[in-house]
Amino acid sequence: MSTPVDKQVLKRLVPINALNPENFAELVGKVTTDTITKGRYAFKKGDEDKKSVYVIEGAVDLINETGNVLKTIRAGEPDANHPLSPIQPRQLSAKVIEDATFVRVDSDLLDLMLTWDQTGSYDVVELSEDEENEGGDWMTKLLQTKAFHRIPPANLQTMFMTMEAVAYQQGDTVIKQGDEGDYFFIISNGQCEVVRETAKKPEGVPLAVLKEGDSFGEEALISDAKRNATIRMKSDGTLMRLSKEDFNKLLKEPLMKSVDFEQAKEMVAKGAQLIDVRLPNEYEKWNIKGSINLPLYFLRNKINTLEPSKQYIVACDTGRRSSSAGYILSERGFDAYVLENGLQQAMPNT
Repeated sequence: MSTPVDKQVLKRLVPINALNPENFAELVGKVTTDTITKGRYAFKKGDEDKKSVYVIEGAVDLINETGNVLKTIRAGEPDANHPLSPIQPRQLSAKVIEDATFVRVDSDLLDLMLTWDQTGSYDVVELSEDEENEGGDWMTKLLQTKAFHRIPPANLQTMFMTMEAVAYQQGDTVIKQGDEGDYFFIISNGQCEVVRETAKKPEGVPLAVLKEGDSFGEEALISDAKRNATIRMKSDGTLMRLSKEDFNKLLKEPLMKSVDFEQAKEMVAKGAQLIDVRLPNEYEKWNIKGSINLPLYFLRNKINTLEPSKQYIVACDTGRRSSSAGYILSERGFDAYVLENGLQQAMPNT
């Protein structure tokens, strides 16, 4: 039977404690709890429930297939702030040794919220009412970006032929924060304003102004997350839009390169750098030796510290956040690869 969870308890749990207030409030309503008596199991090896499970009262033993206890996790201790045996299917069984209460969170939902929180970090700019369009041809500007140098010419030709021109008026909402991703947009003429809605400012906090030749909307398509900001027309204008299916086929696939774990190890041995884009407290709990921690939400601000001549492999726990990171790096001309299936395949059983 599920009972309400103290929010202060949830705010200790990693990576739930990294969510912004709006997503945290939404997640609270979707968390379930259950109490299990001594001698029973919270889950067993081989289970695939797509849940992140935390012990918030009592204690459990994590047991391998031979019945050996690998670790005891007690509520209130640092290890209890992290999910139990997170790899799925479960690599270990969790046997209750003191009557225990557990929090269970939908892993996919949590990962989507984290990705949503950490992408779309536009640079804050001074918003001026008399800003003018810079002018010029939007196609030319687009083709001058490093990302499009790596797109096969046939794909670009198909993209330009496939894109649909849509006229908007000043004040129109192009995409709404929280909606599902459906299109990738390029500004043909006019300006758009990026705003982030918050509980205190539902009308949105201005983040940036996008101009002719600028593009937006790709991150929700790449990570299968919801829109992380609202885009409104700052002037009358025309946007070119590309459907999610065409975006994935024509742009995402040529830019996104992936490697499996063995290939990644070989590349690192030859000088490639593994970038872990998880949150700092996730990284501190466990990481691959030699990797560097550059959280997704911080990537754009630190991208100039990376060496353009170096190969980079980006990784997170599932592959969702690293897909966004890989696209960001590739878009800026880096030789970047995404670790297939994420770091779960290499994580210790505990």
